[in-house]
Amino acid sequence: MNRKQVALVSGAGRGIGAATARELGRLGYHVIVNYLRDAGSAQLVAEQIDAAQAMQADVTDEAQVLALVDRVIAEHGRIDVLVANAHTATPPFGPLEQVPWAAFAAKMNDELAGVYHLTGRVLPVMRQRRSGRIVYVSATAAELIIGSAAQSTAKAAVNAFTQQIAGEVIRDGITVNAVAPGAVGTDATAEVFTDGIRRHFGDRSVTGAMLRPEDIARPIAALVDGAFAAVTGQVIRVDGGYPLLSQLLDGLPAQFRTAR
Repeated sequence: MNRKQVALVSGAGRGIGAATARELGRLGYHVIVNYLRDAGSAQLVAEQIDAAQAMQADVTDEAQVLALVDRVIAEHGRIDVLVANAHTATPPFGPLEQVPWAAFAAKMNDELAGVYHLTGRVLPVMRQRRSGRIVYVSATAAELIIGSAAQSTAKAAVNAFTQQIAGEVIRDGITVNAVAPGAVGTDATAEVFTDGIRRHFGDRSVTGAMLRPEDIARPIAALVDGAFAAVTGQVIRVDGGYPLLSQLLDGLPAQFRTAR
């Protein structure tokens, strides 16, 4: 039985999940690359990591989550890290009166089902070892994006869930945090973001470019490192300084703006 520390990353076939899986692999974890549909992409990610396996499961389905975690435990005897990243239902956008309740409810249900089922099944494993790290991938959209009530409400719920679970397990040697990315260039957003949108976010990022999945993966990996053992119940923004640079570029008179 493999005794390496084991990290389960949901939605790890591409984007932030794939970058996180690779980063955790670089740190020496045996990584479970969870995916829903694209087995080829997940297997490619697994092949890029020294010790990894691609495992299919719909994390919004309780029975599939049970089977996934049971398989990991049977093969490895442990789960040390959970990164709940899986992209669930695409949120409906637009004014609330144009958003059907079914679409709003689907986003809420799928977003919370993914973190609920994974957490509920993994926590007993971590409690038994009195050690564990959980990171949820939220979004800065939890605060305010006009015209995205479903996305904002769902991610705000994930943030509240983070703090609740952190409190429940704080005596068990388990830390629970969330990372809230800003706009990130991924395969999914490539279909939505125009060149103008990419320039907008690049101009308002301390890096000078739109955030990449790797920019989110590194803070996630840092949260599971021993140096962050005293950090729990936190929602950490990773947005490239977007609000600050937006204020400098858009919210101040011209004479006070900093040229780039």
